[in-house]
Amino acid sequence: MAKDLGGSGGAKAMAAGKLIVGWVALLWVLEAVDQASGNALDTFGIQPRRLGELVDVIPSAFMHFGFEHLIANTLPLLILGFLAALRGVGRFLVVATIIVVVSGLGVWLIAPANSNTAGASGLIFGLFGYLLARGFVDRRITDVALGTVVAVFYGSILWGVLPTESGVSWQGHLFGLIGGVLAARLTAEPRSLTEGKPAWH
Repeated sequence: MAKDLGGSGGAKAMAAGKLIVGWVALLWVLEAVDQASGNALDTFGIQPRRLGELVDVIPSAFMHFGFEHLIANTLPLLILGFLAALRGVGRFLVVATIIVVVSGLGVWLIAPANSNTAGASGLIFGLFGYLLARGFVDRRITDVALGTVVAVFYGSILWGVLPTESGVSWQGHLFGLIGGVLAARLTAEPRSLTEGKPAWH
């Protein structure tokens, strides 16, 4: 059994809730500023294969092209973000950073020329992949069960990694998903050993 170093379950849930609500609130504030400024913040989107655009890899995940775009991302980000953050705010921030960077770099590398990509959907796909992979990487039965529930309710979003809809960044979705699985691996907890073998707990 792993020793819990992050406080009680209730405290973790409270911290996770505050973090993700604050995160989403920031997205709404930024979009309000964008609308009030005549979409001035849209310049923080990623335009592919331009060296100067690499600085926008992280900011682009906080920008949206209108409130309709933001509304579509709000609920899944709240739910998946909260579930991911339950294992600790610090770990969540590392996971989110990995996902955003991998997703953004994927967009920068292979998105169509003259496109501009922004939004939290790459992070959403990454959190989905992270929650699916985390239980198997950490060998926690409870997280495997949680990943299964997430797959049941959100599994249909996997269609978003295919280039089937014009104007939708399947590149950000695909690399976000990859980033989520990578984040699960890179942030894996040390495995407990029972008679020399990894223990499920």
